Amino acid sequence: MSRNKNTFIGEYAYSIDAKGRINIPAKFRQVLSEDNEKTFVITRGLDPCVWLYPQVEWDKIEAELRGLSSLSALHRTVVRNAVRYAFSTQYDKQGRIQITPSLIDYSHLDKSILILGMVNKIEVWNPDILDNVDKQSRAIDPAKYEELAEKIKL
Repeated sequence: MSRNKNTFIGEYAYSIDAKGRINIPAKFRQVLSEDNEKTFVITRGLDPCVWLYPQVEWDKIEAELRGLSSLSALHRTVVRNAVRYAFSTQYDKQGRIQITPSLIDYSHLDKSILILGMVNKIEVWNPDILDNVDKQSRAIDPAKYEELAEKIKL
């Protein structure tokens, strides 16, 4: 059974080394399309985590950001927050990528990390912070899930 290219699912427990490198799970590397050339764009998540986008997925986001007006304060802020901490990197022969110190600090990454597939991107989390986020999500009003059910089919 094969999955769509650039589609990431599942959760993997890994560690971050002293140089700030993490392994991209082999299953994620296997579904990365060749046109990405082993390249990810890494940036801050909206939650305290790190987002990794395959280059072709980031190109789509970049096209959307280009469509925003620099005359709008809100648009400028959205673009700035999306790209300020972004950088492009290729994984090495061992499947590792480097995370910048500012992203490590932002997401409070320590020795143990969780790597989550989020369909079109990958998230890197401190397990304790993700646990807290999960607990907070349990408090979401069930009616909100019902509203979303009108828009998406599982």
